[in-house]
Amino acid sequence: MTEKEQRQAQYEKMTKTPVPRLVAVLAVPTIASMLVSALYNMADTFFVSQLGTSAAGAVGIVFSLMAIIQAIGFTLGMGSGTIVSLHLGAREEDKAVCVASTGFFLALALGALLTVAGSVFIDPLMRLMGATETILPYARDYGKYILLAAPVMCASFVMNNLFRYEGKAILGTIGIGTGGILNIVLDPIFIFGFGLGTAGAAIATAISQLVSFCILLTLFLTGKSDVRLRISKVARNGAVYWNIFRTGLPTLFRQGLSSVATMALNINAALYGDAAVAAMSIVGRIMTFMFSAVLGLGQGFQPVAGYNFGAKKYGRVYEAIRFTATVGTVVMTAISLAIFLFSVEILGAFRGDDAQVLAIGTFALRAQCLVMPFCGITTTANMALQCTRQSGKAAFLAMCRQGIFFLPLVLLLPRFVGLTGVQLAQPLSDALTLAVSLPFLLAFCRKLRKMEAGQEKE
Repeated sequence: MTEKEQRQAQYEKMTKTPVPRLVAVLAVPTIASMLVSALYNMADTFFVSQLGTSAAGAVGIVFSLMAIIQAIGFTLGMGSGTIVSLHLGAREEDKAVCVASTGFFLALALGALLTVAGSVFIDPLMRLMGATETILPYARDYGKYILLAAPVMCASFVMNNLFRYEGKAILGTIGIGTGGILNIVLDPIFIFGFGLGTAGAAIATAISQLVSFCILLTLFLTGKSDVRLRISKVARNGAVYWNIFRTGLPTLFRQGLSSVATMALNINAALYGDAAVAAMSIVGRIMTFMFSAVLGLGQGFQPVAGYNFGAKKYGRVYEAIRFTATVGTVVMTAISLAIFLFSVEILGAFRGDDAQVLAIGTFALRAQCLVMPFCGITTTANMALQCTRQSGKAAFLAMCRQGIFFLPLVLLLPRFVGLTGVQLAQPLSDALTLAVSLPFLLAFCRKLRKMEAGQEKE
C-alpha cells in the first residue's frame, strides 16, 4: 500500500467507523498508557513511603516539578497534535509535518532550559514547592534526577500525543507503557537493592523515561506515523508557534495550575506537619490514578472529535461527546465507589504504621471520591472545546478546577476550619467546576446539532 493509500485508509477509518467503536478503540490504549504512567507514579510513592513519612512527603513535593514538565510536554503535544489532526482531516499533509516537527524540537529545547534553570536553583525550587527542612534533603535527591530527564520527558509527551491525534494511540502506548513497566521494576532495585533511597526512585524514573523516548522516536523514524519529524521542517514563521501555543493553552492552564495547586496544597498541609504533607501526597497519587482513567478516555475522544470537526462531520462530533461523557461518568462512579469502600486498606499499604497519615488521608480520599464521577462531564467539556479550536473557552474551563476555584479554597478554608479545609479544597473545587462546565458543553452540543442540520438542508 502506498503512502497516499495509507492516508486515505486512515481518513476512511476516522470519518466512517461507528463513533462508539472508534472512541473505544482509540481510548483503550490511551487509558492503558495513562494508567501505567499513574501506576509508576504510585509505585514511586509506595516504595519511597517505606523510607519514612518525610520521604513520602518528598514525592508530593517533586510531583509539582513533574507537573511543570508535563505542562510543557502536553501543551506542545496537544497543541501540535490538535492542529495536525485538523490538517490531516483536511488532507493538508505538508502543514501537518511542519507543525509536528516544530512541536517536537521546541519541546526538547524548553525541556533543556528547565533542566539548566532547575538544577542551578534546586534548593530554592524545592522550598518554593512546599518542602519543609526535614523533607528538603529527600526532595533534593529526587528532584535533581527528574530535572535531568526533563528534555526527553517533554519530547516523549509530544510524540505520544502526535500518535494519538493521528488515531494511532496504540503506538504511543507501546513507548509510554514500556517505560512505565520498566520504572516499576527498577524502583525497588535502585531504592533498596543499591541503597540509593529517594534518589534511586528518581534514577529509575529517568532511565525509564529515556527508554520511552527512544522507542517513540524509533517508531517515528521508521515511518509508523503519518507525519515526519524533520528539523528542516521546523517553522520559521511565528504564527505556527503561536497557533501551537494557543491551541495547547487549555492544557498549559490545566497542567500548569496542577503544579501551582500542588505547591499551594503542600505549603498549607506543611502547617500541620510532615504527616499532613505525606497524607495529601499519597491521596494525590491515588486520585491521579483514578483521574487517569477518564483522562485516557478523553484523549481517545479528542482525535475523533478533532478529525471529524476538520472534516465537517458535525454529527459524529456530537455523538462522540455524548458517548464519552456518559461512559466517563459511569466508569468514574464505579472506580470512586470501590476506592471509597477500601480507602483505609489502600492508604494502609503506603503508611499503615503512621496512624496520623492514615486518619488524614482517609477523610480526604473519601471526600474526593464523592465528586470524582463529575470528572466524566468536566473532562469531556474541556477536551471537546480544545480539540475544535475553541481555545479561549477551553482555557477558562481548564483554569477552573485547579486555579479559579481550588487556589482560593485551599488558601482560605484552612483559616476557618483548619486541616479540614486542606482536605476539602479539591472536592469542593470539582463540584464548582461541574456547575460551570455543564452549560458550556450543552451550548456546544446545540451548536453542533444546528451545524449538522444546516448541512442536511444544503
